[in-house]
This record gives sequence, structure tokens and C-alpha cells, in this order.
Amino acid sequence: MELHRSRGALPLANACVVGGLMVLVLADSGLLRLLVAVGAILVGGAVLVNALRPFRFGIEPDGLVVRRPGLRGTYRWEQFEALALDDAGRLLGLPSAACPPAARTTARYPGDGRAAVELLDLTQVRESPDEVAAALTRWSGGRFTDARGPVAALRSGAEIDFTIGLRGYDVRAVDRLIALGREALACDDPARRLAARAEIEQARSAGLLVALRGYQTDQVERALDALCAALTDTDTSTDRTTPA
Repeated sequence: MELHRSRGALPLANACVVGGLMVLVLADSGLLRLLVAVGAILVGGAVLVNALRPFRFGIEPDGLVVRRPGLRGTYRWEQFEALALDDAGRLLGLPSAACPPAARTTARYPGDGRAAVELLDLTQVRESPDEVAAALTRWSGGRFTDARGPVAALRSGAEIDFTIGLRGYDVRAVDRLIALGREALACDDPARRLAARAEIEQARSAGLLVALRGYQTDQVERALDALCAALTDTDTSTDRTTPA
């Protein structure tokens, strides 16, 4: 899987540069206007320069291919003890003894706080965290953990602590779907699991109820994605998750 750099900030950067130049050329003289124009040009220029810097990130059967500012190289899976995606959208690697020293540890691994390598900031790529997590799960040989809050809690069997805010998904509706899925996972009946998955997907297709105050929508979507994936795995043993 080849990831692609996000270009979402480029229009704003271009606007900053063009607007700053227009102010310098057309506006009357004035120190404040001069400072604002120069500041806009510098900010926009920095974003444009960063967008032009070499970037490559590939998730392959043998490992990771990384080429970004501050980190470049081909890393085999065995060069990391573990990999995790945290709540901030960062892909972190826990280096093994085989990991080259050029991979500097600048972050802390979720859970135990050990020194880790920040391999990628997923806010800078077009692909979604769920797509990246699926590829890492497939290729990393069991080293990858999705440590984003609700997803991690769902997989461990712990209570899910969704954030509550304005215009979120209805609490009772979400709790019912989570309970339905967990009860199906706890049984040893593949047909029941698939039926629960179908009911959850039908509810999502119809549109989950949005309340004035409810669970944060993106957290719920990630948790339900993970739950449906677990329900699809008909070989899942009953001790992998426990009902809430």
C-alpha cells in the first residue's frame, strides 16, 4: 500500500503568498501592513516548500519504505518489536535491537511510555487511519496495535469511554449496538456473529440517530468498524473479547 501526501493546505498557502504580495505591491506604506504581508508570505512559502519536499511511505509485505523529512530508509518488520497508531494519528514504532540507529526515538509508545520512533503523522496523508491500520494489520506479522482510545478498549474487552459532545450519536443507540456485537463475540456461534454484524451495518446504513449531546461521531465509527471486522472473523475465539 502506497500512501500519498495530503494537499489540503496548498490552496490556503497559495492564497497567503498571493495576498501578501498584493498587499506589498498595491497597499499604501505602513509598518503594520508590511509586517502582515511579510508574515503571510513567509507562512505560505513554508507550507509550499514543505509540500515540495520528497515524500514516500509504503506498507509492503517485507516492511516499511519511508522517505520523509527527518526519516528515510527501508525498515524490515523484524526491526520493530511493535507498532501502534495513537490517538493523535501518529504511527509509532518500538525499535528492536536490529533497528538502525538512524531511526531516532522522538516519541513515547502508547501504554508503557517506552521510547519510540515516529514513523508517520497520518494527518499529512490522504489515506484514512482505518485504511492504514488495515494494511498494517495485514502485513506486520502481528506487531501492529490500533491504540486509538475506543478501538483499543473494544478489542481488549474494557469499557469504552466515548467522548460526549454536541451533535453526537445517540448514547442509547450506540450502547445497544456495542452490546449486541460484544454478546455475539462472546458466544461460539458464527451465524449469530454474522447476524449481529448485519444488524449493525443496517443501522449504520440507515443513519445513526444524532442527538443534541451524544458520543463523538468519529470515535463511534472507528469502534463500529473494529467491531464489524471482529464479527466477520468467524474464527475469533471467545476469550478475545468479553461483553461489557
